[in-house]
Amino acid sequence: MEPSSATAPGAAATPDAPALTPGTADAARPRTASRRVVVVAVLVALLVLAVAASLAVGSRPLSLGTVWQALWSPVAGDNDHLVVRDLRLPRTVVGLVAGAALGLSGALLQGLTRNPVADPGLLGINAGASLAVVTAIATTGVTAASGLVWFAVAGAAVAGAVVLVVASLGWGGATPVKLALVGAAVNAVATSLLTLVVLGDRTTLDVYRFWSVGSLSSRGWDVVLATGPLVAVGVVLALGSARFLDAMALGDDLARGLGQRVGLGRAVVLVAAVLLAGGATALAGPVVFVGLVVPHAVRLLVGQGHRLVLPCSVLAGPVLLLVADVVGRVVVPPSELQAGLVVALVGAPVLVAVVRRSRAVTA
Repeated sequence: MEPSSATAPGAAATPDAPALTPGTADAARPRTASRRVVVVAVLVALLVLAVAASLAVGSRPLSLGTVWQALWSPVAGDNDHLVVRDLRLPRTVVGLVAGAALGLSGALLQGLTRNPVADPGLLGINAGASLAVVTAIATTGVTAASGLVWFAVAGAAVAGAVVLVVASLGWGGATPVKLALVGAAVNAVATSLLTLVVLGDRTTLDVYRFWSVGSLSSRGWDVVLATGPLVAVGVVLALGSARFLDAMALGDDLARGLGQRVGLGRAVVLVAAVLLAGGATALAGPVVFVGLVVPHAVRLLVGQGHRLVLPCSVLAGPVLLLVADVVGRVVVPPSELQAGLVVALVGAPVLVAVVRRSRAVTA
């Protein structure tokens, strides 16, 4: 008679990895939950610090007491209070909205396409918004940020719609691979047309050259009020897509087996990404790499589940963008370095690291 503890034929012995008993599994859950609570609390604290730094740091440093007084009991005619309320507060709110939108849209697109290097630029959304902006500048003469908002959102929406419709044609519908390929094609076409427009008009080139870098300055409350509702709708749609994205990580067939309507779900996620990326582009210009860097950083902290990845991306995106903006104010005084350039300096090495890691995993 064989002993009951014998290892079954063909089974691999794993002495260093003991079986997880129900007791240890129950103990692991509180530890994981408490860690996630800590991560969320840390992100909230970092966001508060980033907002405080955005309001206080600049070519004219101000104390936090002065900032607090300027916000809650301003004195008429006080120059420091005017700097906070009229210049830095709108700039900070733009960073909050644009950073949250970019971080969340990147998480959506990476989950939708199952591509670790996906961001709003992958599906041609940023390129569509930029093409619409330069076309508006060249044909209508509009140069104010408030006037370019709707053109940017419309361009992003058209580009997203083209990608979804074209990728849906043929066998299999809008698969992740088809979305990425069609998005790359739309991005290339839109970029080529944009280049033709700006090279043919010096005024358009001058305006677009500043806007395309990505900056939080020179944006007023009118731009925030125009894009805020669009971004809010995108956030609601995105947060409601967490279960769908978790199911899609298992593949289309398993997602359908779990009761998900794959076609409708993809359309909702893409609409949310278009609203978020279009609103952010209208606010701050085509800032790159925020949508790439933020979801990867969040996944390292909270894991792969989108129920935490999405809301944490909403918190982490503004932290990155506001910190980049603050750094840009102080590195080359008395001038400023646009936030889009600072983010690119951080994002480029991260992109290289992601590509190298992906190659190592698939090797």
